[in-house]
Amino acid sequence: MTTFPTVLADLLRREPGRPLVTFYDDATGERVELSVTTYANWVAKASSLLVEEHDLERGDTIRIDLPAHWLGPVFLGAAWNAGLAVSLDDSGAEPDAVVCGPDGVDRWADLAGDVPVLACSLLPLGVRFADPLPAGVHDVGVEVWSQPDSFIPWDPPQDDDLAVHDAGGGAEGDTSGTTQAQLWSAAAAGSLLTDGGRLLSEANPASPPGLATFTEPLARSGSLVLVVRAGRERLEATYAAERATARFPA
Repeated sequence: MTTFPTVLADLLRREPGRPLVTFYDDATGERVELSVTTYANWVAKASSLLVEEHDLERGDTIRIDLPAHWLGPVFLGAAWNAGLAVSLDDSGAEPDAVVCGPDGVDRWADLAGDVPVLACSLLPLGVRFADPLPAGVHDVGVEVWSQPDSFIPWDPPQDDDLAVHDAGGGAEGDTSGTTQAQLWSAAAAGSLLTDGGRLLSEANPASPPGLATFTEPLARSGSLVLVVRAGRERLEATYAAERATARFPA
């Protein structure tokens, strides 16, 4: 268990049909559930989008600027699947690509002439933006659907590849951060949930404090129930309905 493809392939062999990521937006009533297989299909599509459509290469840095949403784990997985290093803050050097939500479009549009800027509408089913995007900004809801459901990298990630930059990292040649091997070793030894457990979380997986809420369930044959914009009563009801076994924050 040293790279993301190894972790995911193991889950696909053992329990492809079980839930892996369940997402609730209590403000809209949206509920999305990704089984291991469905998650792997989304990761493959997103990986192809990054590598085949936008020419990213192993070792490149990708800034993932998404709120708490099920597409966060998808693009984290796609990045690690392709051997990319993820940056989760704005303090590093200019990244080689950016994935953002609607609130990040104006912030990143000026970079679109230099690096791929991929925007997610965050609408149900991952559909396209209703309004045109700025010139050069790519609509994930348009481009991702034509990508294949499988992805085999020609240059697979290695266990010593950088997976996550330290806060403030991301400059060219910067090797400070967490490697793939370190990421999955820490996740397998984590303490947020027991093996096979179901973690209910309000934290953004695509953020430094929330990253482990996704990596630990993935490494420990568990699952993530990600809930946003819910009050306490709704959280308690969801915890019971989804048969969660742990929560974050505790």
